Amino acid sequence: MSETKRSVQRPSEPAPSPRVRVRRLAERGHYERSTISSILDEGLVCHVGFADSGSPIVIPTAYARTGDLVYLHGAVGNAALRALATGAPACVTVTLVDGLVLARSAFHHSLNYRSVVIFGCATEVTDIEEKRTALTAIVEHIVPGRTADARPPTDAELRATRVLSMSISEASAKVRVGGPNDDPEDMSRPVWAGHVPLRLVADVPVADRDHPPTVPPPGYVRDYGRGPEVDREERSVQSR
Repeated sequence: MSETKRSVQRPSEPAPSPRVRVRRLAERGHYERSTISSILDEGLVCHVGFADSGSPIVIPTAYARTGDLVYLHGAVGNAALRALATGAPACVTVTLVDGLVLARSAFHHSLNYRSVVIFGCATEVTDIEEKRTALTAIVEHIVPGRTADARPPTDAELRATRVLSMSISEASAKVRVGGPNDDPEDMSRPVWAGHVPLRLVADVPVADRDHPPTVPPPGYVRDYGRGPEVDREERSVQSR
């Protein structure tokens, strides 16, 4: 695809800010909220980048999206979250790797991926009910259905947890799909070229050693999967 093609943007949505506009391979840029939200909802780990006392820091952490907000959490004493709570400018990224792209030349090898970049400042959540909602959302984001079984956090546990929210109003996605983009002079090379699809697949659940043997794993554990192409029937057979 030509690098001069225009990126995807719905007319009803605001133009992306200069910070999030995709410049390199601009046709892979997506700014519609549905694409951004779907990537955030499928991912498990985000990386949060910011500067603390002049030093760059990037931390991986669990998260959840609720509406137009991303929630982060950790211990009250967590130095990174404490710095973010002061309003330090931050960048949150999520990346899903969908495949390995093998070209005829080393130069054109690549990955198929979906990624999101969010710029903004985090805000500390102090309302106890919003805190509870955010922590529930994070558990549900990781394992949908789990909060119906797990004990909810106590007030003491909520006080020991710092929760931050960050708006996804300044965000963009970048997506690559398909096979290699080889140069015409390499097309006749007698080497295999194409792409190897990748997906996240859960293994058979392993019960805690103190778990009662008469309690089977719930369906959300037995059939766990992420992404639109998860073969849940196949996973269910493997988990039995």
